[in-house]
Amino acid sequence: MPVRLPRPHRDDVRIALAGLLGGLLLWAAGLGTRPESDPIVLWSGRWPILLPLVVIAGCELLRRTHPRTGLLVGVAALTLDTVTQGSLATVVMFTDLVYAAVLYGQPATARRVLWISGALTVLGTVVPFAVLRVPEALLIGVVIGVVSFTPGATGWVVRNHRDAAEAARLRAEQTALLAEIDRVQAVTAERARMARELHDMVANHLSAIAIHSTAALSLDDPDTSKQALGVIRENSVEGLAEMRRLIGILRDSSGDTEPAAAPTLDGLGSLVEHARGNGLDVGLDCAHTALPAPVELAAYRIVQESLTNALKHASPGRVTVSLVQRDHALDVTVTSPFGDVRDDGPRAPGSGAGLIGMRERVALLQGTFEAGPEGATGAGTCAEDTAGGGTWTVRATLPITEGETA
Repeated sequence: MPVRLPRPHRDDVRIALAGLLGGLLLWAAGLGTRPESDPIVLWSGRWPILLPLVVIAGCELLRRTHPRTGLLVGVAALTLDTVTQGSLATVVMFTDLVYAAVLYGQPATARRVLWISGALTVLGTVVPFAVLRVPEALLIGVVIGVVSFTPGATGWVVRNHRDAAEAARLRAEQTALLAEIDRVQAVTAERARMARELHDMVANHLSAIAIHSTAALSLDDPDTSKQALGVIRENSVEGLAEMRRLIGILRDSSGDTEPAAAPTLDGLGSLVEHARGNGLDVGLDCAHTALPAPVELAAYRIVQESLTNALKHASPGRVTVSLVQRDHALDVTVTSPFGDVRDDGPRAPGSGAGLIGMRERVALLQGTFEAGPEGATGAGTCAEDTAGGGTWTVRATLPITEGETA
């Protein structure tokens, strides 16, 4: 299959046509670079000037696609032009070929052209002056420098500026990409945080509402129904207040919508009392000093979610909450009865998001978290596998960084 050469760039076609037209105009006017009597002219007459002119104009078509080939053929055309009366257009187009070879060629080709043109300029200056011993001989080196080294050096400068601009563009694109990645990660992290806050703040109240409404519907006892409706109303009001606080966090702090302060461990007493009001038998053992705000918030939410899970899933019995502060960590432990599940008791469905949220909170603080049954006769993790009874234990260790305590 024949190989198709790339089409010349439109600007290269314009340059070639302009050079060829300019050379033809000079040729028609009888203007050459050397008189016919010059000893260097080996091919006299006006017609021989056209051959190197046409060849080097054709080389201009290769200045971007094949710059090295165009330069090599251009050198041959310029050599042929030197043994004729010569054309200024041929010389000018050759300088453009040198410039294009440095600018568009491979890096090795660009460096080689620059070194060769520089060496020819030095040799063209030193050797003729050493041989002829006349100041006019220095002009040979000047002409070689103007024709070869100057366009090569110009192309090298332009190439460096172009490469620097391309590198800056790539850095800008990489910076924009990293900024977009950071933005997506920030949005994802914020959504996960809001999901944890929504679950922790509202799930406790909705679970109590679900359980007591089931009890009110299943039991034909006016006193029990009235008591259940009272608990439902209380949890509905508190849940609505929590939702309003969450909306306050999402909105700007303006008008009467102010975000609520993050809960602290000082509020564990109220949290436990609320759980007792929902029917849980809860014992609290809390001993701690000043702690960093993230640690307090994580510990509070872990206890809150554990009590919610106990309300939905635990068997009858005592639930214990223990917080112990060590030198560099806070240990949070919540145990609840597990096993001997009553089929006739009202229960609320679970989605598993609570354990995921607790694990994420602990992971953000680089702590450790585990939750599961202990002390059961069975080895499984499901209720039917632990019918012999036992406890469900939630343990979290939250590191305390030195210098960050409140």
